[in-house]
Amino acid sequence: MASSAWPRLPRDSRGEQKALARVLKALEHLESILCRVPNLDSSPPSLPDLVPKMARLLHQVAEARRQAGGGPQEPGGAADFLAGFLTNLGQKVQQVAALFPAGSKIFWEGPGYRRQLTKLALIFSHMYEELRALFPDGHYCGHTYQLGKSQAQEFWRENCGKRCVIVWEEFEKLLSSHHPVKPGAMAQALKSTIDLTVSGHVSIFEFDVFTRLFQPWASLLKNWTLLAVTHPGYMAFITYAEVKARLQTYLDKPGSYIFRLSCTRLGQWAIGYVSEDGQVLQMIPLNKPLFQTLREGQKKGCFLYPDGKNVNPDLSELAEVKDQGHIEVSQEQFQLYCTMNSTFEQCKICAERDKDTRLKPCGHLLCYPCLEGWQKSPGRTCPFCRCVIQGWESVTIQPFPEDSKEQEDKETSVKVCPGNSPLVAPPLPPRPDLFHRRDHGNSELVPTRAQDAENGEPSELHPENERLGPE
Repeated sequence: MASSAWPRLPRDSRGEQKALARVLKALEHLESILCRVPNLDSSPPSLPDLVPKMARLLHQVAEARRQAGGGPQEPGGAADFLAGFLTNLGQKVQQVAALFPAGSKIFWEGPGYRRQLTKLALIFSHMYEELRALFPDGHYCGHTYQLGKSQAQEFWRENCGKRCVIVWEEFEKLLSSHHPVKPGAMAQALKSTIDLTVSGHVSIFEFDVFTRLFQPWASLLKNWTLLAVTHPGYMAFITYAEVKARLQTYLDKPGSYIFRLSCTRLGQWAIGYVSEDGQVLQMIPLNKPLFQTLREGQKKGCFLYPDGKNVNPDLSELAEVKDQGHIEVSQEQFQLYCTMNSTFEQCKICAERDKDTRLKPCGHLLCYPCLEGWQKSPGRTCPFCRCVIQGWESVTIQPFPEDSKEQEDKETSVKVCPGNSPLVAPPLPPRPDLFHRRDHGNSELVPTRAQDAENGEPSELHPENERLGPE
């Protein structure tokens, strides 16, 4: 990576500390401005909350970097990331401050400036989450960051090594080697979707968010095209308050819906829709492809009219794309795991992520981060049956559709893709004590109020800083 592609900040420890001090001073000034502005929206993303949180985290970063004393400057490592991050953050601070000229309200009370302020608040939120992911408690971990999807993890580490950030032009070429990117307008649209912090670079965190949003990997850019570029229900840089206001127009048209990135749960979708009784509700899909959630919601009458339009895009072609090692959950497996208040697809070691890795030769399933952590232990055996691990492969698990529970299961639980060797349905883990109870069971749509999640009813749209339903 050419150093000229990065902001020209000093690469020595003293220069980095000076850059951090400048940005911290700018954040302090912005915080004083925001304190004098009345009636600022306090719901997420809230700049009056984000600015001091960003400052506290940057103080931790400065202290950790000071104690580390510089050290080797790896390309695309901590120093490169901070150079780009601090330059970008300084620019965004100036843009926010410019919306509040001293002694004048006319600028920030207009709808145009309100929209600018909302977008900048969302960018601030994305930047804070990115910094927190790569510098937890101020300590750099970009070289060991684990992506949520194993195939995305393999792609990044094989092509980018230990780097946590690369310039867009290089990233576009690398991605095109696996998923061809059309030049011109489509490439620019892809950049605007991935580059959440509007920096001109792509971090491993931003790539992680993108690949989780537009899973599965096999049809990554096809999913993005049909769900973000051409889908009328997709809304970029929009908050929950704007979703609610927009859907108020369609209260007499139940089934109207729009979807956006959750601003407090990056990597997950938030879908707002109008219920049969004319309420605006919001649901968060639970660790499954968005197209699958939209199709199931269409069958149930929840997601019929994207942004109030009468034509609902046909997403059936996305359901036909199968990854190598595609496993479908059978009715028997679904019912068995329901009795345990769990799901087949949930990793039984961490109880947080979905299984995406199949061990050889025993066939047990777990998520890749758990496999990697397990392999760092002295033993080289399966954590379930103690069989020696001779290899592993990436798999995609298709949850059992709830609307098919009453149908007779006429197929085996594993479908074989053309050209692939048959996958044998993996045995059940022999240790029931590994199972963790989950409040959501196998619900494919998670209400955003915990009390509603318990009785299965959807919740009213609400600020995302309220207690959300279980992940």
